[in-house]
Amino acid sequence: MTLSDDERDLIALHLVTGVGPRVTANLLERFGSASAVLYATSRELREVPYLGEKVASALSAALANPDVAKEIDLLTKHGVHPSVLHRDGYPANLATIPYPPHLLFVRGDIVPSDEKAIAIVGSRACTSYGRRFAERVAGDLARAGWTIVSGLARGIDGCAHRGALNAKGRTLAVLAGGLSKIYPPEHTELADEVAASGALITESCMLMEPMAAMFPARNRIISGISRAVVVIEAELKSGALITARHAGEQGREVFALPGPVDSAASAGTLHLLRQGAKLVRGADDILEDLNSLPALVEHTEVSAPTMPSGLDETQQRIWEAMSERRLADHLTAELNLPITELSRHLMTLELRKVVRRLPGNWYERY
Repeated sequence: MTLSDDERDLIALHLVTGVGPRVTANLLERFGSASAVLYATSRELREVPYLGEKVASALSAALANPDVAKEIDLLTKHGVHPSVLHRDGYPANLATIPYPPHLLFVRGDIVPSDEKAIAIVGSRACTSYGRRFAERVAGDLARAGWTIVSGLARGIDGCAHRGALNAKGRTLAVLAGGLSKIYPPEHTELADEVAASGALITESCMLMEPMAAMFPARNRIISGISRAVVVIEAELKSGALITARHAGEQGREVFALPGPVDSAASAGTLHLLRQGAKLVRGADDILEDLNSLPALVEHTEVSAPTMPSGLDETQQRIWEAMSERRLADHLTAELNLPITELSRHLMTLELRKVVRRLPGNWYERY
């Protein structure tokens, strides 16, 4: 697998225990790149918000020897690729939530049409009523051009994925643990089908076990990727209600299936309906509301950048090489320029506001 240096550095940062999306965002804002974080001193790390002295020292020590090569070998072995925030292939809707994951691990493909995504979640211990509805509504929504998102869990999640697959539609499964070992194991074959017709997605490193504390964070990704969440059968203490709460906080619509008032399996959905969730009787109810919602991501036509006038031949080469953010060290190797000559040209381009310097000796076009 061929990865950019920046992707390798992000994986190295991701392998450090305790560095979640909020801390990662603060680190990248402070230092400008994962590479700069890797070379930061304990003193510099202590200046980052939410990092105390003890955590900063531990982070600095852990960053010294991240096992990146082993992780990349596992990615290659299992057909998994990294997906970086704000780059092609990253789920567009997910990028709009507070503190989105900076790095996802994906088996399969995320495509632009997946912006039209809806999550279907619910109880693992579901009834035949819930299973029947989940599979039917997932199929109907898939046939209408919507991508079905769920968590590959037993019960409602599995029914939702199968409903989409049976309708020849797209489906995305968001897992809590790493993709080197599918959980639950009886859904390994289903996971293969999902990856072939959509994607398996996680923010966990390849060998990470799906511990209980990781599922709420996973649930925010399920709702974040989607434009709405449909909850089908959930007890009052259910992970599906956590997904619904995340959806509300993220500005997504929440739908709930009514059920018998004396059924524990429907206690959570009835609670959501009392809290203002929209009652759903079938796919038509959902489509009527979804088709009237504005897209979460606005698209504008972006013309190709025009090279500024007045650049000499070397400066033109530098500008062309900076189609994306670049390290000065990478530029000098790629362009075969002595670092002193490159630095002189970069300073000229900075003064002319053609490029700008970022922390960590990174540069990007204005």
